[in-house]
Amino acid sequence: MWNALFWGTLAASATLFGAVLALKFSIPKRIIGYIMALGTGALIGATTYELLEESLEISGFTEVAIGFLGGALVFTLLDYLISHKGGHQRKEVERTVKDTEQTNDGKTSGMGIFIGSVMDTLPESAMIGMSLIGGSSVSLALVVSVFISNIPEGLSSSVGLQKSGFSKKKILIMWLLVVFFSALCALAGATLLDDASNSIKAIVSCFAGGAIIAMIASTMMPEAYKEGGPTVGFVTSIGVFISLWLHHL
Repeated sequence: MWNALFWGTLAASATLFGAVLALKFSIPKRIIGYIMALGTGALIGATTYELLEESLEISGFTEVAIGFLGGALVFTLLDYLISHKGGHQRKEVERTVKDTEQTNDGKTSGMGIFIGSVMDTLPESAMIGMSLIGGSSVSLALVVSVFISNIPEGLSSSVGLQKSGFSKKKILIMWLLVVFFSALCALAGATLLDDASNSIKAIVSCFAGGAIIAMIASTMMPEAYKEGGPTVGFVTSIGVFISLWLHHL
């Protein structure tokens, strides 16, 4: 239990770290794009090596398909709803006054960004918790991948929240809540499925994986390319390789 809380909190704390960086310093957009690309590659690798591969070892393709495609579909539907509340701007590094005006209410847009960011981080935290089921040791590849991907999450979303009119204090409190709920999600992932059958474990694990891949494709990859340019393709490849290397340590 404590392992799940610790590792879930550690990985999610990267969002708070990113928020502090955004509020204290002016980070070049290209650098944020590169970090986002690195996190994208690392998450793709971790999802493939840690979730899908291990789920296939304890179940079959049917369970993997149900969980993975179901998670991607549910995230896409929720993302569609959140995007209409301003959540589509949660990964944008730069927002203009016109962007805020189009939402009619900057605070509403800001809450959309926050809710969307929570929606992005919870599947990752659950994935960490589920990797600890049965007393297993935590996957270093998984924790590092989630940590890297959460830094630009905190960076870009905090910029959007600030431009929506949120104070620095309120932004930090909101990210502390994200860390708290992420830790609880990791705990839930580690404990609620402890006595479940292998098929259920595989479906739920792959559900989180599908949600993560859908999140990467719809939010992280487009923004990484927008800010970093064609170079992000190579940086993303480095992220996948790092995940593979950590998986086999």
